[in-house]
Amino acid sequence: MSFSSAIHRTAIAVALGLSALSASATTAAPALSAPAQDLLHWISMGADNQGLPFVILDKRAARLWVFDGRHRLMADTAVLLGAAEGDTSAPDIGTRPLSRIASHERTTPAGRFPLEPGENLKGEDILWIDYDAAVSMHRVRSAHAGERRLERLATPTAADNRISYGCVNVPATFYDRELHPRFARGRGLAYVLPERLSLSEAFPRFKPSQGEAAPPPPR
Repeated sequence: MSFSSAIHRTAIAVALGLSALSASATTAAPALSAPAQDLLHWISMGADNQGLPFVILDKRAARLWVFDGRHRLMADTAVLLGAAEGDTSAPDIGTRPLSRIASHERTTPAGRFPLEPGENLKGEDILWIDYDAAVSMHRVRSAHAGERRLERLATPTAADNRISYGCVNVPATFYDRELHPRFARGRGLAYVLPERLSLSEAFPRFKPSQGEAAPPPPR
């Protein structure tokens, strides 16, 4: 690791620590994993977020971090994810009823996505991660009590956070306080870390050796 990279990572760690202390005097926010820190470094060095607020979702940790446009950590939470491991969505999955989605297809895709506000079939506001694949971020809800979605969110391990068809389930209070105010107008990004692919495969512009991104595409 280069000296400048080490300094930058130290700065990130300090920023995360200060944000955690400001949020709670006794409970520190879980640290970003090494891949998440690498991704944050890349985003900040290359201004890949284009000054927009964004989230980083670490699927292995089943955790979501929210950042403002200046790469400062605002909040974090445990989340629920697709029941199956994998970083891509079946090509036609967004057009199929849930009953025709096989268990191995219930994945949360990895990559860089614009967070787009929308509504589900019940008229509830959601944030689209991948509209074509019908993958969104929304308040946690459960049609079946046996799924124990709220209980899964509350456990200290990520092992039981895989339950959805691919959507990202967020605690309702967190969604209302941290996500809706920042992203309801469609001005934000989601970076979903892969669990099988490499960072370079999930984020084609990722350049770890240079610590910067290629120019972002026009929006």
